[in-house]
Amino acid sequence: MTVASQVKQTLNGLKSIEASLRTYSIKSQSKESKAVYSEALKTTNQIVKDVEKRVKTLESQEPQYKGK
Repeated sequence: MTVASQVKQTLNGLKSIEASLRTYSIKSQSKESKAVYSEALKTTNQIVKDVEKRVKTLESQEPQYKGK
């Protein structure tokens, strides 16, 4: 497995976690729980953006990985 495919696989996992946190935040009854999930969602969202930038960098450096 190439580095690019590993990074993309990680990105997909992070997006799945992000979706779960969003769901938990919405369904949570407790204000405290909502706040915790929302904060975790913000952090995860920033990490997703950072990894997406890394994917773009990898794709620009190694065009054969684009879209894989």
